[in-house]
Amino acid sequence: MIATARDLRPDQPALTRLAALAPLEADTAATLQVLIERARLVAKRRELMSEGRPIVEPQLIVSGWAARLRLLIDGRRQFLGFVLPGDIIGLSRHPRPIAASTVIALTDVTMCTPPRIGIFPELDEAYSVGQALDEGYAFAQITRLGRLDAQDRISDLLLELHERLSLNGMAVGGAFDLPLTQEILADTLGLTTVHVNRMLQMAKQNGDLTWTAGRIGLNNPSLLARKVGRSPVKVFGNRLV
Repeated sequence: MIATARDLRPDQPALTRLAALAPLEADTAATLQVLIERARLVAKRRELMSEGRPIVEPQLIVSGWAARLRLLIDGRRQFLGFVLPGDIIGLSRHPRPIAASTVIALTDVTMCTPPRIGIFPELDEAYSVGQALDEGYAFAQITRLGRLDAQDRISDLLLELHERLSLNGMAVGGAFDLPLTQEILADTLGLTTVHVNRMLQMAKQNGDLTWTAGRIGLNNPSLLARKVGRSPVKVFGNRLV
């Protein structure tokens, strides 16, 4: 029996995402469910991985938000991308992998060690597709910082988060929870907090979005994507995302 994303409960974003990347056999989904139920808690602001240090084992994010970042010697920081439920950090085929960036918990996070590569073929496929998506999101971040203006940077990032949260079942329509401060957005997009606030207010006035009590609503994601010129990330011919 094959388990797809539609077969899973909406409160299982990690399983939902993996099943969306590659349909899972029932025994694979059951194994993942057991591991997820044993997930351990990491408190907000704690490091999940540290740049330059050995990666002991990969981790599947079960709940909460984390971020990849680089810290500069003078204390400034650059957020490279966000890590959401269903994402895997530290996955490598190298026998002694080293973390290329620090990963920090932005909220309380739960995570578990997923099955290693080579045990479940369809899970290996999900891992491969997930890694290709991660690469696509990294390229999108480079493009945002290098070529988009401030307004389009914010819109493009929110569209990416909407796409990713739709994949794991955490976005309903155009709405999703966004536990990010304007300071974090500024350090992600290479802007000041004042500029971020101004651009968000402009987006609200233009009718592109609503933002109330930590929840974002994109009023018309398709129209906003056309305005920004954003195309969904696609890998291996799959319809993602």
